[in-house]
Amino acid sequence: MTWHADNRKSDGLLQHPVDSPQWKAIDRLYPDFRYEPSNLRLGLTPNGMNPFGNLRTNHSAWPILLMIYNLPPWLCIKQKYIMLCMMITSPRQPGNDIDIYLTPFIEDLTKLWEDGVDVWDGNLQQTFRLRAMVFCTINDYPTYGNLSGYSVKGHHSCPISEKNMSFFQLKHRKKTIYTRHRRFLKHYHPHRRLKKAFNGSQENESVPKPLDGKEVYDQVKDIITIFGKTHKKTASETNIWKKRSIFFYLPYWFDLDVRHCIDVMHMEKNVCDSLIDTLLNIKGKIKDGLKYRQDLVKMGIRE
Repeated sequence: MTWHADNRKSDGLLQHPVDSPQWKAIDRLYPDFRYEPSNLRLGLTPNGMNPFGNLRTNHSAWPILLMIYNLPPWLCIKQKYIMLCMMITSPRQPGNDIDIYLTPFIEDLTKLWEDGVDVWDGNLQQTFRLRAMVFCTINDYPTYGNLSGYSVKGHHSCPISEKNMSFFQLKHRKKTIYTRHRRFLKHYHPHRRLKKAFNGSQENESVPKPLDGKEVYDQVKDIITIFGKTHKKTASETNIWKKRSIFFYLPYWFDLDVRHCIDVMHMEKNVCDSLIDTLLNIKGKIKDGLKYRQDLVKMGIRE
């Protein structure tokens, strides 16, 4: 449990969450938490699954898992060290109502942060006060929206860039796409200067500044959340933030640079599926066709 403080070899590379700026920021902001290296830093993983393997089965199960980031990388994702703290089962996925199920869990986490619990240390043969915090959540993109309270659909679907999103409405495919990704490259990157390979123009804009926890809270603190799927939305409820996330009840949640992380597995799978389906010309899944090419012409990318 104290590997990150005692036995880790730091080589300047990001190999474990302990090497991240967020870990170091927590140590700086909360020295009393850092003082006890056995204090838990947890990764929270909520995700839906169908236990029957049949997509038409009218059932949904959401295991809520906790991973211990104090452990070294060869142990922290082993099955026996992953804690199943809750299982949400219902005919449909919980959606934004997931906060109702997470309420007792958040109360326990708040107690573990503020008061802690007395734990016996078998190595030192003494009792110490153990505290814990959620370091981040790991989930796919739809679940990102459910946990953060942000609407991850439409023209401003990124909670980081928010209204600085660059989008384009395809005329023929009737879809919204997101453009100008070259903004995220370094200023001297050669792809910023390329015209013909992209949309015929250079990219000179810098990276949008992400919102920090306090800025997000200022936008959501006055939102009155009404749970349940029978509630009809009014005109005042059409903003991109749908609710105040229950995680904001955790006292340290404002200070985290990255509160919700995207599961790399889902992103890689979706990109790989689109690429392979196009290369193999799989009917119904190919990302090429007359309408796609007409939109490329309209955007000035291809003739």
